[in-house]
Amino acid sequence: MTGPPSPKQRGALAGGVPITARTLLPVVVLLVGVMGLAETAPALGQATAAPPAPPPTLDADDADEAVEEGPADSETVEDDVSEEETAPSGPVLGPSGLPLPRFVALKSDRVNMRIGPGIRFPVAWVYERKGLPLEIVRESEDWRNVRDPSGVEGWIHTVMLTSGTRTAMVTGEGRQLLMRRPTPDADAVAEVEPGVVVTLLQCPPDGQHCRIEAGSFQGWLARSALWGVYPGEDIE
Repeated sequence: MTGPPSPKQRGALAGGVPITARTLLPVVVLLVGVMGLAETAPALGQATAAPPAPPPTLDADDADEAVEEGPADSETVEDDVSEEETAPSGPVLGPSGLPLPRFVALKSDRVNMRIGPGIRFPVAWVYERKGLPLEIVRESEDWRNVRDPSGVEGWIHTVMLTSGTRTAMVTGEGRQLLMRRPTPDADAVAEVEPGVVVTLLQCPPDGQHCRIEAGSFQGWLARSALWGVYPGEDIE
């Protein structure tokens, strides 16, 4: 099988090669507060020099602190680990009785993506990013055919996926403003770079913004700048 495109072909968001960890770690640039820097993020969102009246910078490793610690990668079903997925209602239901497609997130810091629905299939990628949002597009017994934010598809065992904590990845050409309120004239709390994974706290179905958390900061971000939530989806 031919492996996924090279980093130069796919771009920074899909950095890595087959059997290589996909971490996707950019940064959050703060407008208020002072946060310490963690290790420099690879591939995406390297920390940049602060502008005049400088905001400090926050590595996306700090943003990941909002997502709970998870178990080590395992493809063996355990009694206390199960897929808990929720998604907006839709006309197409998978064998599980849940809508297709739907968004979930990685439950562990190390998860294998395979080229087919079973451990007999080779590993195509190893993800090392707990909380990374994924979209389930197909189901086969205990396996889910998922798509990551860069468009890479493969199969992951259901025990390694969860929607108990919904996450999303920031998209767009440049930094997105994190606002105190979901109004155009609201004050900015921070600027968030594309590629940052945030926790979804609230998305009103008729709203254009979602309330999110990145590290210790909360605010409202345009729904259109988030990969991991559908238009009109209600998240509370």
